[in-house]
Amino acid sequence: MAERESVVPGRRERNKLRIRSRIYDSALELFTRQGYEQTTVDEITEAADVARGTFFNHFQRKEDVIAAWGETRRELLHGGLAAEGLRPDGEESTVHALLRCMSILADISLRDADQTRALLTAWVKAGFPLHEQPYVSDTFAAFVAAGQGRGEIRPSVDARLAGFLLRDVYLGTLFRWAQPNPGMDLEADLHAACTTVLEGILAGGTPAR
Repeated sequence: MAERESVVPGRRERNKLRIRSRIYDSALELFTRQGYEQTTVDEITEAADVARGTFFNHFQRKEDVIAAWGETRRELLHGGLAAEGLRPDGEESTVHALLRCMSILADISLRDADQTRALLTAWVKAGFPLHEQPYVSDTFAAFVAAGQGRGEIRPSVDARLAGFLLRDVYLGTLFRWAQPNPGMDLEADLHAACTTVLEGILAGGTPAR
């Protein structure tokens, strides 16, 4: 089989990507500093030093910036899992893999906590939890299903439902952290919540890392 040739973007495409990135970064900075609802497209374009029409060449609506933020988080999760060699068909236990998923998700949010809090609020208000593809639950479900194949998870467990439950646990913990909650350890709370769910579905009972 012939190797796929890497495609190097041309100058015009690279320029488009730079402009899109400038708009995106400016929007996130404004959303974080003054709030999503309080930020206008005109303010974003002024901060990015582009024409108003240029914004709409890259984003049809202001909400699309939030969608791009969510997509970036998905890529960071997948990149984090790949960097650690974690995959459903890997050798790591289901408990270890799922706890590492939670750690990676916590790290993604903590890299810029103020931005995460601001954008998470905007993500909810824009209705994304209701219609966005639940990629995190799909990731969790894949690890649960693989664990069933290894005998680590009870065969009676619905892997897809378990994935949704773990996603609910993740988002619920993230929402609590996003509120004024001094002293809350996001990673520790995600681990504790994940372990609570795992206690109910593991074949052997108590999780062992």
